[in-house]
Amino acid sequence: MNLAAVILAAGKGTRMKSKLPKVLHKLSGSSMLSYVMDAVSAAGIEKTVVVVGCGADQVAREVEGRAQVALQSEQLGTGHALMQAGTVLKGTSGQLLVLCGDTPLIKSETLSELMRFHSSSGLAATVLTSLMEDPTGYGRVIRDARDKVIKIVEHKDASAEEKLVLEINTGVYCFELDGLFNALERITPANVQGEYYLTDVIELLAGEGRPVGAFLINDPRETAGINDRVQLAEADRYLRDRVLEDLMRSGVTVVDPRSTFVDRKVRVGRDTVILPFTFIEGSTVIGEDCVIGPCSRLVNASVGNGVTVQNSIVLESSMGDSCNIGPFAYIRPGTSLKQGVKVGDFVEIKKSVIGDGSKVPHLSYVGDATIGDNVNVGAGTITCNYDGRNKWHTSIRDGAFIGSNTNLVAPVEIGAGAVTGAGSTITKDIPPGALGLERARQRVIKDWAVGEKDSDD
Repeated sequence: MNLAAVILAAGKGTRMKSKLPKVLHKLSGSSMLSYVMDAVSAAGIEKTVVVVGCGADQVAREVEGRAQVALQSEQLGTGHALMQAGTVLKGTSGQLLVLCGDTPLIKSETLSELMRFHSSSGLAATVLTSLMEDPTGYGRVIRDARDKVIKIVEHKDASAEEKLVLEINTGVYCFELDGLFNALERITPANVQGEYYLTDVIELLAGEGRPVGAFLINDPRETAGINDRVQLAEADRYLRDRVLEDLMRSGVTVVDPRSTFVDRKVRVGRDTVILPFTFIEGSTVIGEDCVIGPCSRLVNASVGNGVTVQNSIVLESSMGDSCNIGPFAYIRPGTSLKQGVKVGDFVEIKKSVIGDGSKVPHLSYVGDATIGDNVNVGAGTITCNYDGRNKWHTSIRDGAFIGSNTNLVAPVEIGAGAVTGAGSTITKDIPPGALGLERARQRVIKDWAVGEKDSDD
C-alpha cells in the first residue's frame, strides 16, 4: 500500500515572539519539525510533503533532502494548507497521514498504530483523538447516538453543549486519498476565524455516508502543540528526560539528571559518568569509562575511552583514549588530540593536532599547530599564528621541550628533541636536539630600591 504524509508547517507562531519560524525552534538539539519528520519516516511513510509559508526559505532548507515542499503563500487555515499539497501528491494513491509540524513529541509507534487501525477498519478518514479534563481551546469530536464520528467543532464555534465534550481532536489524521482533494475543494470559511478548516472535511465525508472513525491515543502529551516558549521549555524537559533515561538504562551514570543536558543524537558508552551542569550537544560521541564534567560543554565532539573533561569546553574536535582535559580548558573547532594527551587549566587549543602523550599543562595558547608525540609545552607558551593578515603554522616535532613563557612566532618549526629556553621569543627554526634561546642580558642595579625611597622624600 502506498503511504504518504503531509506535515503542516506554514504558520508563523506569533506567540513565540520570534523572527524564527515556530517549527524551527529546537528541543534537545533538533527542530520541532525534524522530530515530526523523523517520526513519519520511522513509521514507514514513503513520501512526505511539508507545507511551508512563513519563513518558507528557512523551513525548506531544514527539510531539504528529506521531504518535498509545497508553498502556502497566504495562511487561510489548515484545509487551505492541505490543498497546497495537491499538486505534489498528484498521482499518489493509498493512505495520507496529515499532522502538524509543531508536535515534536509524537511517536512513530503511534502513527503506525493509527494507520493500521484506519486500514483494518475500512475508513475514509480517521482522527487521532485524546481525552482531556480541560479541553478548552481544542476542537471537540462529536459523535452520534451510535457513537459514530460525525464532525469536529472548533472551540470558538462550539455550542455550550458541545463544549462539555472531553474528547478532542489532536490535529493528526489518516485519510484515503481517493476523493480527499475533491472534498477539500468543497469546504468553505464559514466560521468565526474565516478560515478553511481541515476538520470540515470530516463532517462532509460523514454526511456523504463515507465511514469516519477515531483512534484514541493513550498519552495525550504526544500530540501537545508548542505555541509559546513556556510550552517549548516543558517539551524540551520531557524530551531530555527521555534521553537521559535511555542513557542511564544503557549503562551511563548521570549523577544529577535535573542539571544535565544531553541532546538526543548524542551517543555515550557504558560506565561513563556525566557530572552536574554539563551540556553535551549535537552529534557528540563519547566512549566508555569517561568522566565528563562538572560544568562542561561538548558540541559535536568525538571522545575516546577513559577520557576526563573537567570544567571545560570542547567544540567540534576529537580526543583519543585516556586524554585529560581541564579544568578550564577551551578546545576549539578543528582540534585533534591523540591518545593520552593532557590539556590543563586555562589552555586554549585551536585547529591543531597534538600527538600521543604530549602535554600542554597550563596557561597556554596553541593555534594552527602540529605537535608531535611526547612533547611538553611549558606554562605561558603562545603560538603567535596571526600576523594581522594571515594565519601561519607552527610545527613541534616529537620529544621537544618548550620552556615556560615561550613565544613561537609562526611560521616556525621546532625539531625533534629540541628545547626552547624559558622566556624566549623564537622566530627561526630550531634543528633537532638543539637549544633555542633568545633573551636580553640581565642587568642588576644595586641599591635601586633604596634610591627610589630616597627620591620620594
